[in-house]
Amino acid sequence: MSTALPLVTISRRGDRIIVKVIEHEETTEKTGYTAPHTIHCGPDGVYGSALGSASGDGPGGIFLMDANTFELKGPWEQNHGPQQLAYDFWWHLGHDTMITSEWGTPNMVKNGLVPELLLAGKYGHKLHIWDLNKRRHLQEIDLGAEQQMVLELRPAHDPKKAYGFVGVVISLKDLSSSIWMWYREGGGKNSKWAVRKVIEIPAEPADPEKLPPLLKGFKAVPPLVSDINLSLDDRSLYVSCWGTGEFIQYDVSDPANPKKTGSIHTGGIVRRAAHPKKPAQALNGGPQMVEISRDGKRVYWTNSLYSTWDNQFYPEGMPGAKVMANAGASGGLELDRDYWVSFPDGYRAHQIRLEGGDCSTDSFCYPSA
Repeated sequence: MSTALPLVTISRRGDRIIVKVIEHEETTEKTGYTAPHTIHCGPDGVYGSALGSASGDGPGGIFLMDANTFELKGPWEQNHGPQQLAYDFWWHLGHDTMITSEWGTPNMVKNGLVPELLLAGKYGHKLHIWDLNKRRHLQEIDLGAEQQMVLELRPAHDPKKAYGFVGVVISLKDLSSSIWMWYREGGGKNSKWAVRKVIEIPAEPADPEKLPPLLKGFKAVPPLVSDINLSLDDRSLYVSCWGTGEFIQYDVSDPANPKKTGSIHTGGIVRRAAHPKKPAQALNGGPQMVEISRDGKRVYWTNSLYSTWDNQFYPEGMPGAKVMANAGASGGLELDRDYWVSFPDGYRAHQIRLEGGDCSTDSFCYPSA
């Protein structure tokens, strides 16, 4: 999340070439937004989300770019409705619907987690439903103020299906994390969207002496689910628990009733689970951004969330790392013992995009008959 928005393309030779850099001043002048976050290619251009307005407060929202020139076209919304906070966005193209989630404004997140805001339930706890064609707000779904930081959205890839999953970082009730399913309720023009909690991941008791200052008083490690991803066949959901170091696979063939089918630990605030490639090195950071190959056989994840937040939860430092696990055809995960990517000192590993496409970068068309 930077003050400029660099766009990178790949030349025919395979070299990475920066073709355009949109500076902060141009972004705020043309869109009214700041702190760009997520980019997707969409029905009428390149869509981007931004956490806040030019002042660093709300509302955040969506902006559009020309798909050929990358020129900023302006804000996407015609009507924000009650929406103020922003984070991720995705859509159901077959239902002319966009879904957006909430984290916090730039002023709420740039310097790290603010305990007073968290305990007061001020971070995001809602989903927003939009008319994708008319660009207007339709519905607000509140998960409850105790459900803090409603982040990554993963809709079903099949555009005929009207459901998806969203991860919640932390519950103020018991420090658990959770996964919620959104779905279309009822039929016809009067149908509404609804949510239900389908997965809950409890916090783990911990010795306060092993916890960073931010967590000592709680005597527990929250899972801190920071990313989720859904396989292309909509069968496997992967969940990153950045706090405990657990990376979990669920069978979501029945999306309302997920079943845990695999688990691996790397890093973690207390556990510091080592990678077999680095057996003598306790890892800092935990599973964070996750990406899946289109064939569903390989799952990758990195370890850094956002530098100021990294420093609060992992104060010893955050050497950048990326690992891979192999996914079994009928479920199960095995960490690849030889796949280990270290990043140079001072660099942190965050978002993953796979050459040739992956499971969370692209918009998908209707399956062939």
